[in-house]
Amino acid sequence: MLVYYVRTFLPWILLAVISGWSDQAGALAGLVAALALFADDLRRGNRLESLVLELSTIVFMALLTALAFAALDAALMDYGASMSIGWLGLTAWGTLLIGRPFTQGVARRDVDAEIAATDLFKRITTVIAVVWAVSFTVMALVLADVQHTAPHNTALLVGVKIAGFTIPAVFTARYPEIAQKRYFARHGIDRGIAR
Repeated sequence: MLVYYVRTFLPWILLAVISGWSDQAGALAGLVAALALFADDLRRGNRLESLVLELSTIVFMALLTALAFAALDAALMDYGASMSIGWLGLTAWGTLLIGRPFTQGVARRDVDAEIAATDLFKRITTVIAVVWAVSFTVMALVLADVQHTAPHNTALLVGVKIAGFTIPAVFTARYPEIAQKRYFARHGIDRGIAR
């Protein structure tokens, strides 16, 4: 799962790093990476339902690239970090709102159809999506404030991003097993039989 998230967020990482020198180059690098990763995912046979974040990334990077080249000195570009994380938050909340958390498609890659159809699987992936959505939202708001009040405080900006991604990533790695144990205990299911 960690490899998935690092790979998925690579365009955002490139955007953040390269935009330090040039907004245009950062946005374009993010867009190229997003398109390349999406093409690779399709080549590997991944279904579109598991590529929600990737599709959302392409849309955002395309819009940001157009803005970066059309309005070279746009003040909005000063809030690139908070805009990008805010976009991820909107994506996560949107998938929850329509009842198809982005995490379901991702997690389905690692389980068979029988497990993916269970209520437990759906609850676990929904809770994980909520945690990511909250983290993205809080991170976007904090980043917007830092970018407004202390835009040159790089250490704080990086610290917010690290915390904002690490907390939900650790939760994502640990929560499924915890939820399964609770479910099995509550229903008197022997884990050896359930596997």
